[in-house]
Parts: sequence; C-alpha cells; structure tokens
Amino acid sequence: MADARSAPESLPPAFLEFLQENGLDPMMYSMVDTIPRYIRLKPGMEPHIPEIQSELTCHLNKVSWLPDFYAIPPQVQIASSMAYQQGKIYGIDAASGAAVLALDVQPGEHVLDLCAAPGAKLCMLADMLGGRGSLTGVDVAKHRLAACRTMLQKYSLGDRCRLFVADGTSFSILPVNSSLGNGEGSTCHKDNGSTLSEWTSKRSWKDRQKSKKARMAGSPHLTSTSEPELIYYGKHSGLVGLRKCDAIRPSADDEAQTSGYDKVLVDAECTHDGSIKHIQKFEFWGWKTLDRRVLDAERTDDLLHLQLRLLTNGFKLLKTGGSLVYSTCSLTVAQNENVVQQFLCKHSSAELQKIDSADSWPCRGGSIFKTLRFDPATSQTSGLFVAKFTKLQI
Repeated sequence: MADARSAPESLPPAFLEFLQENGLDPMMYSMVDTIPRYIRLKPGMEPHIPEIQSELTCHLNKVSWLPDFYAIPPQVQIASSMAYQQGKIYGIDAASGAAVLALDVQPGEHVLDLCAAPGAKLCMLADMLGGRGSLTGVDVAKHRLAACRTMLQKYSLGDRCRLFVADGTSFSILPVNSSLGNGEGSTCHKDNGSTLSEWTSKRSWKDRQKSKKARMAGSPHLTSTSEPELIYYGKHSGLVGLRKCDAIRPSADDEAQTSGYDKVLVDAECTHDGSIKHIQKFEFWGWKTLDRRVLDAERTDDLLHLQLRLLTNGFKLLKTGGSLVYSTCSLTVAQNENVVQQFLCKHSSAELQKIDSADSWPCRGGSIFKTLRFDPATSQTSGLFVAKFTKLQI
C-alpha cells in the first residue's frame, strides 16, 4: 500500500491551490487505497452470497446502515465476475446509495432521475419501486444514457422505465397521463400521430438517418431547444399504445403541481473533487485533463449555473407534497450550500427536509441545517453532498 503521507505530493500544484481555495484537505486523496469498494446486491440474491464471495475471493461485509450494500476490498474488480455479468451485483458507492435512499421511494410512485447516467442509481430506484409506478431517466449524453439502458435490461429492471436523451434544465415531460390515451390534451396532428408498439432495439430507417445527421453535425449533446429523444421504454411504462407525439408532450405551466413526479433525484454534474477514485484516474488521463474539467474557472462558473438550473427544473417537475434530493460528489461549498441557498431564496414553495434515515449514517451536517456531507475520513466513502426538499402548497 502506498505511503499515505506521500500520496498528495503527486497532485499538481494547480489542484492543490483549488483545494486550498475551497478549504479542502488534500490528505483525503491519500486514502484511496483504504476506502472500500461498495457493491449492491440485487434483492433476492442473498442465497448466492457464499458463491459470490468464493468467486471474488473476498468476504462481503454487510453495510449495516444501508440495505443490500456490501463493502469489499478496494483492489477487487467485479466487471469480469459471473456475479456481475449475470446481474446479481453492481458497483455503486455507499454515499450515492444514501442519496437514493434519502428519497424514500415507495412502490407505485412516479420517479424522475434528471441526471441518470451512468445508471447505478437508476437501477436502485427501479428496485425500490417494486414493480409498480414509473421511472423516468434523463441525460444529455446519448451514449451515456444508452449505458443506462443496457444496465436496466441486464438487471431486468426496465419494465416500468422510459429513457429520454434531453437537456435536464429544460426537460418538461411529466409522468404518463392516462387521459392522453383517450385523446384529451393531445397535441398530435395527422402526420405525427404514430402509435408506439413494444420497444425493440432494432431502429427504423428514419431513426438511423436522424442519428447519422447528428453525428455529422459533430454535436454529442443536445441543445436546450432540442426535442427530447425517447431511446427506451418498458412494456409497462405506459407508453405502449400511446401516440409518439403524446409520449413526448411537454407539460403546460403549473401542470406539474398536480400531475408531476412524486420523487425527483438531481445528482448534478460537478467537478467530482469529492470522488477520490475519480481524481486518481487523472494520473492516467493526464493532469491537463484535470485542468480542463475541474480547474478551468470559466467551466466552474458554467457548472454553478448549470447546477442551479438543474435543481430549479427538477423542482418545477415535482408535484406539490413531493420530495427532491439534490446531490453532488463535490465537497466545495460553492457547488452545494451556495446553490441550495440561491435556490431557496428564489422559491418560496421549497423547504428543506430532515432525512430521517440519516440518523444512523456515518456522515456530518453541512453548513446549512438539514443538509448532509459524506467524506472519506468521516464516512469511509467517496465525498457527497445531499440536500432534500419538499414542495409546499402556496
């Protein structure tokens, strides 16, 4: 194991300056070889634990404060294991699992994951729905959302899911409204009222041409004015038999108050400085990549604006009385408490909620009451900030 005292010396001066400016201790990056790797066992797979332990050649240590989570040594790789390939386990940090658990998803609810990629949290949300309700996943990057689709299918969790390639700051599609099946509120015209049959991975010629044009345009992401692209929907997602134009119908003003999502997760894009394993990857990618992705002042300013817009739009899509969790894997105040404070100042119907299940969690409170912070030293996890809101009737 590497000398914990010498590890931070490998970090570039510009990143050390970034940490100092944000009041973060660089020594946390020396803990990369001591923080466990976490896996989630798919519910019902408990009888397979002995064979999984035998295959991984390590003991699965149950995480007492997080159901279905287990800690394994950090050097253990799971991707090549049969347990992973057969959909019995998947990797997800315990702090990320806590953010999902904070939503307190109940079977039958309508749930939105506004920044769904790479998909582990989406799978956990689908599990929590228990075969009832609906789950909508949104991401701006089509290739990353395609990975989510692969995960849902691999773990047989996609039956009630639908996935949209869309800009999370402007996405406005609500849970499937049964009244649309009768034509109420439909915006369909004769030329775009085709009905959705069961989803298949085989794409039509029209869709292939559309993708080809997008690649030729050279833009991997949608713009805020792009129409959401539906790339997957399960058999019981409510879309089979619906007209395509109704499946992507944007919501009207204030419609979400009564017909919005019960629960919304906004795990926003950030500088990832709290994820020590992510920062470690820059040693292989090159520190110049770190300069571009984390330290560039203009990009950081854009991120702060993006985070506030994601939180604002996620809250707009939440029904009155519903709950929203905002999280980032940054440990900076600017991307967490400051964003929360700005949001609360602009939205009188938003109120921070205490996360009741967190009483037993190995984390500490943020600088705003009711917010939480995970960090390597306190939690033995990656760093994560969590804030939970409810929407009040006003």
